[in-house]
Amino acid sequence: MHPESARVTIQEGVLIDTIDGRELRYDIFTPPGAPRNAPGVLLVHGGAWMQGDPSQLRGYGIFLGRLGYVCVSAAYRLSGEAKWPAQIHDVKAALRWMRANADSLGLDPDRIAVHGNSAGAHLALMLAGTANVAEFEGNGVHPGVDTSVRACVAIYAPTELAMRSLSDAIGQLMGPGAAAEDYRAASPVTYARADFPPTMLIHGMKDELVPWQASQKMLEALERAGAAVDLHLFSGQPHAFDADSAYSRTISNLIDLFLRRYMA
Repeated sequence: MHPESARVTIQEGVLIDTIDGRELRYDIFTPPGAPRNAPGVLLVHGGAWMQGDPSQLRGYGIFLGRLGYVCVSAAYRLSGEAKWPAQIHDVKAALRWMRANADSLGLDPDRIAVHGNSAGAHLALMLAGTANVAEFEGNGVHPGVDTSVRACVAIYAPTELAMRSLSDAIGQLMGPGAAAEDYRAASPVTYARADFPPTMLIHGMKDELVPWQASQKMLEALERAGAAVDLHLFSGQPHAFDADSAYSRTISNLIDLFLRRYMA
């Protein structure tokens, strides 16, 4: 058991912004003690872009918080509320908010990584691949603040939006007027290049929603481009297998090792 003084401090439902009446509330996880210039991780929840909220990644916020990371689990507008690219606009706004409030959060603005699960992993990869690209920045809080990240962690990520297994959810995200080029522009593999942030991909090999080959394709695209990338495959595991805390704890330790390599 962790003594009271060694517990991660959790602030739930902190109101950051309101867009068209939709409140965007974040959960903030602060490591034990009073961190200064700690590494930070932006957590992006899944839910097929249709549902979900920041509480889904509470386990990661706690596990990574214990390892010394200031974590912010951010909300974003869902596909029933707004179509693409509203979701990446909101995630970029969350990163800008973290960077602009680095002093009060106790984090180093130059050492922020992004972590996402499922649809959140798609958004994490898109964030990593489109730093400071005007069409994806939106008009949220702290305009003009840098939206680059030092590293990216993507767990069972949809990496090409032409995939069939999530076609209904992707169709709702993109809207009825989206063309093939729009799908390509919203796919993380499109942005693979040599200066893509170091990326760790994680996938279960029995994933029934997002085939593990989606992460394999991202790995191959980043490797061809000359970027740093790791892929961890878990045999026999379905989608969302890290809902089991034994897996999320193990993955948190893998994330820590990965981020220490690239954010030291």
